[in-house]
Amino acid sequence: MSERTDLDLVYSYDGSFEGLMCCVFESYDQRELPQNILPPEGQSRLFDIRKTIITDPIKAQRVFNSIPMKISLEAEELVKLGFLTCAPQKEYLIFQFLRLGFKVGAKVMSMLTDTSVLALQKAVQHLTYESHRYRGFVRFSVYNETLVAVIEPENFVLPVLAAHFVNRFGNEVFMIYDKTHQAGLIHQGNRTEIMDIEDLILPELEEEEAKYRQLWQQFYKTIAIESRYNPKCRVNFMPKRFWKHLTEFYPEQDISFKRRLPQGD
Repeated sequence: MSERTDLDLVYSYDGSFEGLMCCVFESYDQRELPQNILPPEGQSRLFDIRKTIITDPIKAQRVFNSIPMKISLEAEELVKLGFLTCAPQKEYLIFQFLRLGFKVGAKVMSMLTDTSVLALQKAVQHLTYESHRYRGFVRFSVYNETLVAVIEPENFVLPVLAAHFVNRFGNEVFMIYDKTHQAGLIHQGNRTEIMDIEDLILPELEEEEAKYRQLWQQFYKTIAIESRYNPKCRVNFMPKRFWKHLTEFYPEQDISFKRRLPQGD
């Protein structure tokens, strides 16, 4: 029995990875080929037939477990990372990749002439490159004995960064707040989790933290070699979109702090 292609059919899911796996399950179970897969905020076209796919953990696990068995472990990793990317219509790219992979097996990873495979590979490369940069472009500040950093990545890099920063600051309490995706990577003791955080408002800097920022800025200026100043080269290695949250680029006049009041006897 052949699969039915409905030119107006689109799937709508809850935005979770498990939900996306359920979309793949639904396609095979109902023998139908949707023309797109939309997250909750996705907009359908005027004449689209929108079908809501309910997330079922059992169905999702069945699909996910089949990826390394029917395709490869590399394909499993590509799909997991692909879901974290900012690629337009990433859900449908993953859907098309899996459909092709279940048909041809492991060789799908090298089928770069296929537009969906190529687009997914490039999206994951962009995610990997961005997360690698953030390993060096995260700047922590101390707020109430907690290390806090703010980033604004294009991709959802927190799951990729987690192991790196836990290994480096495993004995600290820290949070990396992703302003783009309104989420935070939080580590305390032996527990690390990523949770939704809307509109994080940080307290004013304390005097000691403000002084450390000023010392870091002074160090940055001191080690600079004026004769080798090359702004174009700097932008290549440190794009301007990262500067907003780098301590060394904070305007000095913006660094303020609250002075501790003297304690009474």
